[in-house]
Amino acid sequence: MRSRKTLKYKATTIESTASIRTTRVRTKNCAPSSSRTTISKSVLRTNQTRVNKVVDTRFPSTIRTPVCQSSTTKTTTTLARISTRFGKARETRGPSEKLKIFAAAKIMLKYMDRSADPCEDFYQFACGNWAKHNPIPKDKAAYDTFEMIRESLDSVLKELLEDPIPKGLQLYTDDATLKAKYLYRSCMNYEILEQRMERPLIQLLDELGGWPILRPNWDPEKFDWLLLVAQLRLYNNDILISEWVAPDIKNSDQYVIQFDQTSLGLPTRDYFLQPSNTIYLKAYKNYLIKISTLLGASLQNATIDADELIEFETKLAKITSSPDERRNVSELYQRMSIGELRTLVPQINWHRYLTIVLARPTNVSEPVVVYALQYIQDLVNLLSKTSPRTIANYLLWRFVRHRVNNLDDRFQEAKQKFYYILFGREQAPSRWKNCVAQVNSNMGMAVGSMFVKKYFDEKSKNDTLAMTRDIQRSFRELLNQTTWIDDETKELATEKVNAMLLRIGYPDFILQSELLNERYKDVVIRPDKYFENTLNILQHLTRVEQDRLGSPVNKTLWNTAPAVVNAYYSRSKNRIMFPAGILQPPFYHRYFPRSLNYGGIGVVIGHEITHGFDDKGRLFDKDGNLHRWWKDEAIYGFHERAQCLIDQYSHYIVSEVGMQIDGMNTQGENIADNGGIKQAFRAYERWLRANGDADETLPGLNATGKQLFFLNFAQVWCGSMRPEATRNKLKTAVHSPGKFRVIGTLSNSEDFAQVFYCPLGAPMNPVNKCSVW
Repeated sequence: MRSRKTLKYKATTIESTASIRTTRVRTKNCAPSSSRTTISKSVLRTNQTRVNKVVDTRFPSTIRTPVCQSSTTKTTTTLARISTRFGKARETRGPSEKLKIFAAAKIMLKYMDRSADPCEDFYQFACGNWAKHNPIPKDKAAYDTFEMIRESLDSVLKELLEDPIPKGLQLYTDDATLKAKYLYRSCMNYEILEQRMERPLIQLLDELGGWPILRPNWDPEKFDWLLLVAQLRLYNNDILISEWVAPDIKNSDQYVIQFDQTSLGLPTRDYFLQPSNTIYLKAYKNYLIKISTLLGASLQNATIDADELIEFETKLAKITSSPDERRNVSELYQRMSIGELRTLVPQINWHRYLTIVLARPTNVSEPVVVYALQYIQDLVNLLSKTSPRTIANYLLWRFVRHRVNNLDDRFQEAKQKFYYILFGREQAPSRWKNCVAQVNSNMGMAVGSMFVKKYFDEKSKNDTLAMTRDIQRSFRELLNQTTWIDDETKELATEKVNAMLLRIGYPDFILQSELLNERYKDVVIRPDKYFENTLNILQHLTRVEQDRLGSPVNKTLWNTAPAVVNAYYSRSKNRIMFPAGILQPPFYHRYFPRSLNYGGIGVVIGHEITHGFDDKGRLFDKDGNLHRWWKDEAIYGFHERAQCLIDQYSHYIVSEVGMQIDGMNTQGENIADNGGIKQAFRAYERWLRANGDADETLPGLNATGKQLFFLNFAQVWCGSMRPEATRNKLKTAVHSPGKFRVIGTLSNSEDFAQVFYCPLGAPMNPVNKCSVW
């Protein structure tokens, strides 16, 4: 249950509805008649390094005259309602800003398929040439706009981490940014990694009682599975049982210990249970055998133990609940005392386990929240029928699998072979990419401090905040116009959107060295001890989390690294976060036309606001507490409209792999996508009324500002994915593939149909549309 809604990456309801009808909103639009006109403009040139080809901006455009009547006449079109005027630069734009605008226009043109009809397939129109110019790199399973921005950001972070360290500084320093640089150096110091080989991990495994797969004479009499689970939890690992300290979802002002079922070694339980996934299970087993033999196991012993381990994990998969079974969080939620939990599951000494994990004694009256009581009861039954050797092998395999990432390249090569089968990735990433990712993941605030100080535009923070307030206003307006929600529920929903906490860019403390250093004061980092450095950080992260118990919940606290390309909504804190890393093109640039900013970061803002009112978010009130605050009439109306989206997206088939989208599993993100674009466009129209459209076009793109809004939104989702990764995504992800995030959202948008003059009945303007918010 540890989750937060994100832009880029199971539905929950408190109540159930006996019968839900599919509702699609019938709409009428002005159907255009057309005459075809070819417009030619000069060739643009730019010295931007990201764009190295001359782009011919000539493309045919169809000018349509609207005819206000219902029609299903098919008409071929590209960009409609053409404006032949170039955007006049604002006086505040200097030469460098103008170049950036020209570069943005050039990139947009390059990715478009201008022969496609936007009313037939807007994704093809916006992204048809994206893959041609951006083949999937060999070290990636997928490549899209997000990944491209992340690559660019990682290159910047690499430069920051490789900045020379001033001479004369002590090796053991309290400076957080120096610790981050030392961590990066230790990761990049391959000569030492090669010298040390697997020895650091072997030593740690011996301290934990030894990994049986490496020790034929391992003594089962000394094995205590609960002790080992608790010890591994101290390294921030959840194996067999997931434990964490977080706000109680029914009392979000209080931290509470929480338990749930844990993840498996493959993406979902179906990888173990469905015969069609045998190839992945075989690859998983071979990966286990390879890692264990690299650590010194004999091939014969490794094969025997691996067979028993896989058999155990398959049984474990059978007792875990599927996402469909976990949709209703209120049914999963069970709050009790440790004493009561001990009565329900007496086979586990909960007091002993928590004393180790919390590093302090616990009282039997201490409250806990359990989300998977049946799983835990089934687990102890399974463990009682399993040999200690197999249990120990499994626990330490799940630990070893992650820790070999901190060893030499032999282990990375083994991982790459496994990832090729699982995701289609053809080669492992360069070492520096892994090292940047590791440092940013484990010391994100220190890395964020360096990034923000050197690169972040402070004015963008206030600009984005103003846009967020404006889009919140759009949501309130749309909420007030709804006819399916009663007045009392509307009032409470309005209070919730007004109460949303907004966090943009970064937390202030990262710019204050003393406060930043305090955050990492207990973390010891040495430039020649990468393995130990990682363990120190993992132990630190665990201590910080467990020490929250008993302290007041600070809902303003940042928990996301600033230098990441994503956005988040927290249900328990009713908070939206936009890290500094996402405030860059194509999402945002201070000097871009507002059409691009509203179609980029504006839609992201609307998306995150809508998460507060999606299938899960709507269950939480303005204070982040789970309870039933909607009237029955509103609940029923929501389910009707959500079901429409579920049905719509479930009919989409990803032709490359012949699989359907799971409309139920993706409904939360689909609701957020559809609501986000509606709110952002409404805010943009309000901005146009106040400011005019004189600067809203782009050079070479004979498109209106409103058309550019939708074009930029679509190009955010340009991308491609290897077949293996696509299959995995469709089985596990809560987001629809990028193509269908564009088609699904825009085909429900009356605004889009009007802006592009799509005839009623065209694929992008169906007669029946779905709408929740």
